[in-house]
Amino acid sequence: MPDDVSPAPDRHGAAAHRPAPQHPSPPIPLTPAPDPRNTAIPSPSPFFPGPAAPAAERLRVVVADDNPVVRAGLGALLSGRADIQVVAEAADGREAYERTLEHRPDVVLLDVRMPGVDGISALPHLVGIAPVLMLTYSRESEIVHEALRLGAGGYLVHGEFTANQLVQAVRDTKDGRANFTVTAADALLAHMRHGTPPQRGPLPEGLGSALATAPAPPPPHTAEPSESLSQLQPVVGQSSVSGGSVSTPNRRQYGLSSREVEVMDLIASGMSNQQIAATCFISEKTVKNHINRIFTKLHSATRSEAIAHWLGTAPRNPGRQP
Repeated sequence: MPDDVSPAPDRHGAAAHRPAPQHPSPPIPLTPAPDPRNTAIPSPSPFFPGPAAPAAERLRVVVADDNPVVRAGLGALLSGRADIQVVAEAADGREAYERTLEHRPDVVLLDVRMPGVDGISALPHLVGIAPVLMLTYSRESEIVHEALRLGAGGYLVHGEFTANQLVQAVRDTKDGRANFTVTAADALLAHMRHGTPPQRGPLPEGLGSALATAPAPPPPHTAEPSESLSQLQPVVGQSSVSGGSVSTPNRRQYGLSSREVEVMDLIASGMSNQQIAATCFISEKTVKNHINRIFTKLHSATRSEAIAHWLGTAPRNPGRQP
């Protein structure tokens, strides 16, 4: 077609427009091409992620409770938190001492009423190794005061706190901050209002009398548990009322069987019927039957009277046989 020929007009009379052919341009590089003459290693980008920071060490906890269901529940609850780990469990005060000495935890959760060595008896041995948070069903005011007097870092009563409050209390105990549920707080408030501590006397069920003395806690990583634990045996033949050993009479005159002697020794050490049953692997009903026979043979009507006869501290009555 000749160069001077124009495109034919369209049906509206306008000349048809033909778009010029498009030739795509090469993409512009985001970064300049490396100079082949430069052999130096390029420096890393300032936006390249560096090594991850080390994870914070988890808070280590020992749980001491004679109820396996409670121990399992606490273990699942606490170990489910990213910053807490339950490193050991214990079923009584002696085992709590062993596990605490072995693992050196950050916090010990301690029940009050446990067979053998109860929580109040074990408490003075534990606080020298790790902070202790009482976690218990025991709500008696005198028990709360005794636990705090012996060094507990807080006192929580089951049923008075939520899961999140428990977790926070564990963290606070490690950092030295005290936590109390309503029952414990009321006991402290009553003490502050009266200005005098409650009159100290025997605790319910002989709590706190399972250990003879409170040995000084061993220095870190130097004492063997087997050596220190010999001091954590229940006191046999000691009265929680008199506070010390006395000369004992000839106990054969009472005619107690070997099992009755064992039960009477445990009564004298301050154990409750439940604790005696757990120690002797018998039912509480059997314990009561033994105690009834013991009272008859010792001519006693109460526990304290039987202990007095057993330890030889009862006043002599010439008109009645011992």
